[in-house]
Amino acid sequence: MFNVRPKLIASDCTMLLPLMIVMLGFVGLLWSADRFVGAAAATAWRAGMSTLLVGMTVVSLGTSAPEIVVSVMASLEGIPDLAIGNALGSNIANIALVLGVTALVVPVPVRFSIVRRELPLLLGATGLAGYALANGHLDRLDGGLLLALLVFSLWWLFRADTPDEDNTGEIPGMSLGQALIWLVVTLVIMVASSRALVWGASELARGLGVSELVIGLTVVAIGTSLPELAACVASALKRHHDLAVGNVIGSNLFNLLTVLPVPALLVPGATDPAAAARDYPVMLVLTLALGALLLWNRHGQLGRLAGGLLVLAYAGYLIWLGSAGPSTVG
Repeated sequence: MFNVRPKLIASDCTMLLPLMIVMLGFVGLLWSADRFVGAAAATAWRAGMSTLLVGMTVVSLGTSAPEIVVSVMASLEGIPDLAIGNALGSNIANIALVLGVTALVVPVPVRFSIVRRELPLLLGATGLAGYALANGHLDRLDGGLLLALLVFSLWWLFRADTPDEDNTGEIPGMSLGQALIWLVVTLVIMVASSRALVWGASELARGLGVSELVIGLTVVAIGTSLPELAACVASALKRHHDLAVGNVIGSNLFNLLTVLPVPALLVPGATDPAAAARDYPVMLVLTLALGALLLWNRHGQLGRLAGGLLVLAYAGYLIWLGSAGPSTVG
């Protein structure tokens, strides 16, 4: 009985290192991802792409860069459930936490063009993701179908866009050479930070006795959604309200079509049953709720009441995950 306290201290020390690694990974990932998006936008702009194309491709995909890199590293490390949890958890966090907090800060006007153009794509991607996860097995066919929908989505966005929606924010003023250097440097830092984050998150999962899926749904998902949260809140405070909803929908679309295919293509195999039975339905309900809110307010705005309900829904989801108790780590 006298050796209980030393064991607890040893356990705390064992958990401290992975926790520090996760925090360092988050800092490196967020810092490099922010500069990677800017460098990518500047590279595309200096290479002759229009502002419209930069915003719809480079910047939109760039905001999902943390999730994509983490998914690749987790899959290469043989932890596909962490990647799946990151994709589903990031979408849940983007709708309920990011958009909810933004609407609480400042009511968010809704553009009808977003409802008409981007929402159907997100609903289609959500349905296809459900089909891919339904049988408890992700294979290369599932990954190929998701990537095919990504190609179609990009084509549809290019085709349906109109010149008066040419709005991408500021593009950093740097030469093509400087942009390329920053692109390489930040990509290296992103990869290293993601590798550290995946290792630390996996060790935390084992130490806490929970699955990598749950860690991906919570710790990793919230961490990789921080750029969206910062961007949306900053946009709201600067009165660039229309960017918030578009950022959330675009990020969720690319999460499903670029992040989820990674484990399907790199390490096809069985998935944690909870992903399809518990977490996908939550993402589906929140996506449908977001669609209903946007359709209802297509000429109005998402107010603080809607924002508060979304944040409460996210808090309830986290409590639900916590109440499920420890699970066996695969």
